[in-house]
Amino acid sequence: MAKKTSKYIHEYKWSNIFAMIRNNMRAPNICNDNFRNKLVVITGATSGIGYITARKYAAHGANLLCVNRNPEKSEKLKIEIESEFDVKCDYLIADLSSLNDIFRVSNELSALEQPIDVIIHNAGVYLTKRELTPDGFEKVFAVHYLSSFIMNYILMKKLKAQENARIILVGSEGHRFAAWGLKLDDLNWEKRRFSGLKSYGSAKTAQLLSMIVFKEKFENSGVTINTMHPGAVKTDTGQENGRVYRWFKKNIFDKTLKSPEISAEALYYLGVSKDLEGISGKFFNLTKEEVPAPPALDKEVAFELWDKTLIMTALNELNLKT
Repeated sequence: MAKKTSKYIHEYKWSNIFAMIRNNMRAPNICNDNFRNKLVVITGATSGIGYITARKYAAHGANLLCVNRNPEKSEKLKIEIESEFDVKCDYLIADLSSLNDIFRVSNELSALEQPIDVIIHNAGVYLTKRELTPDGFEKVFAVHYLSSFIMNYILMKKLKAQENARIILVGSEGHRFAAWGLKLDDLNWEKRRFSGLKSYGSAKTAQLLSMIVFKEKFENSGVTINTMHPGAVKTDTGQENGRVYRWFKKNIFDKTLKSPEISAEALYYLGVSKDLEGISGKFFNLTKEEVPAPPALDKEVAFELWDKTLIMTALNELNLKT
C-alpha cells in the first residue's frame, strides 16, 4: 500500500483541484430534447435529487421505473407523475443495502421486454457511525457501490442486446476523501477507525473504479457508462444519523446548498443530449468533465476490486455471458 500511496502522491495535480473549484461554481449545460416513450430507471426517486430528476424526465415525456425503499412514497410519486405528465411511472420496492433485494430487482429489470434507455444510480446514504447490512457488508459501501455494481452486471447482457443505453452513476467529489485509495483488505472498516467522510469517499472511489471495467465490457456495444457529481445541493441524505448531525445539517450545512434542480438538469443532459453519444468512462462535475483523484483512475486496483466484488457477491457463480 505504501508503494501505491507514493504513486498517488506523484499523480496529484493542483490544476485538477482548481478545475474542480471552478466547476463547482458553474451552471450545468441544458438539454431540452424530447424523450417521449423512452424508459428511464431511477433508484431512490422519492426525494431529493431522484425526485426532481424523475419529474424532469417525465416532463419531457419519458416513462419511469423507480426503484425505491418506501411503498407509500412510491405510490404517491406514481400518482403525482402519471396525473401531471401523462406518462407511466411504475416502481419496484427494494432496500439497496440488501443483496437479496438488489438481486431480485436486477433480475426483474433484466427480464423486461422493453429496452431501458437510461439507468440512473442515485440511491445513497451517509453515515457517521459504522453499520453492517444483514449480509455483513458496511452499509455505505453496499448502497453506493455494491447495488450499482450488481445491477449493472446483471443487466449487461440485456443492455448489450439493445445496442443502445446510458448508465449514469451519481458519484461525488467526495471520492477525493479516499485520498490514498481503497483498502482492498478492509472494505468493511474492521481494521481501521470508521469515518463518515472516508467511508463515503471509499464507496464513491469504488464506484469510479467499477466504471473503468464496465466501460471496457461495454466497448463497441452502444452502451455507455459515466459518473456525475451532482453539485453542492440540498438532499435528505444523512437522516439515519444522530440528532446532533441532523441539527447541523438543517441549520448550518443546508443553508449553504443549492436546489437539486441543477442536479436534475445535469442528469437529463447526460442521459439525453446528443453531445454525449458514444462518450463513456468519464467523470462530470454536473456537466463539466473532470479528472478524478488518482486512486479512482488506478486500472490495476479496478480489476482487483472487480474480481473481489464478483466473489463477495457470488456473482462469479452465475453463468452470465457478458
